[in-house]
Amino acid sequence: MRQRTATWILLLTISFVLAISTPFAFAKEKSPQKETASKEKAAGEKDGKKDAVNDTKDVKKEPAASVNGTIIYMAELDSEMNRYERQMSMTGQAPDAAKLAEMKKKVLDSLISRELLRQESQKLGIKVDPAEVSAQMDTLKKRFPNETEFVSTLKKMNLTEDKLKEQFAQDMAIKKMIDEKVSDKVTITPEEIKAFYDGNPDLFKAPEMVRASHILIKVDQKATPEEKAKAKEKIVAVQERIKKGEDFAAVAKEVSECPSSANGGDLDFFQRGQMVGPFEDAAFALKPGDVSDIVETQFGYHLIKVTDKKEAGVTPYDEIKSKIEQHLKQEKVNKELTAYVDQLKTQAKIEVFLR
Repeated sequence: MRQRTATWILLLTISFVLAISTPFAFAKEKSPQKETASKEKAAGEKDGKKDAVNDTKDVKKEPAASVNGTIIYMAELDSEMNRYERQMSMTGQAPDAAKLAEMKKKVLDSLISRELLRQESQKLGIKVDPAEVSAQMDTLKKRFPNETEFVSTLKKMNLTEDKLKEQFAQDMAIKKMIDEKVSDKVTITPEEIKAFYDGNPDLFKAPEMVRASHILIKVDQKATPEEKAKAKEKIVAVQERIKKGEDFAAVAKEVSECPSSANGGDLDFFQRGQMVGPFEDAAFALKPGDVSDIVETQFGYHLIKVTDKKEAGVTPYDEIKSKIEQHLKQEKVNKELTAYVDQLKTQAKIEVFLR
């Protein structure tokens, strides 16, 4: 089982996937208010001095920036910074004050860029089918074991399902505009792809990999001996079904308590270092078609079936060329998109109040 939590999946989705092909990848909770920053600023000043009411005003309600009169509030910036810090803590990193200050400026610039793109998509009349938004939401929900955990994760991130849908709709509209204005105009030649492959041989060294499916019966790390015993009974019963010849994927869909159950327990290919130790050791020791004995990890009890194996070597050009093309195209798209946003900035009225 990969070492990722459902919260981590949602953080990645909101902070990166929602923006899809844009380099300005910080999802933003849009404020419906359309006040100008100058009015906000003026309201808190009188003869060059802040009045008594403004002295007690919530800092989060103060503007961080204004884009063509639309306020980006400190609350929005703080929300994105909190997500960033959570992401860093999940990877074991603790950025210092200087890095956080630098990142805050970058995050605000991303929010400004995204607001410009949002406004431009509205100006161009780009619409998103609500069915597309619902489909995207359903895809995200399937990555969680159940609805309760999904809702709980949203609550921890100070989000609601409606806000998340709104973000999806905004970002999908932005993506459609970017596809039309930038991505669809970018092409990569076969010569460029081959030159990249030949010029970066170290990138295409392939480690040993296995493809495995698993069935998980979860056990909380704080579970009582009785709860562990009950979970062990369940996995033993499942193991007996597999030994009697039942289809592994079908049983995984029925009983596995991992989101991968939707795919018959399939975890796709992985290399060493991507899984928790006991799971990895068991998987790499199996031959294709073999099923492990019961494996205990921090997540619970597993049965693992290896379905394919790749020895270490160099990834063949024909196997990787489509991914190289995607990479090179994304690089070009990012470059062209940066230029596109810079052009929008020259035509916009942008005020920044972050100190």
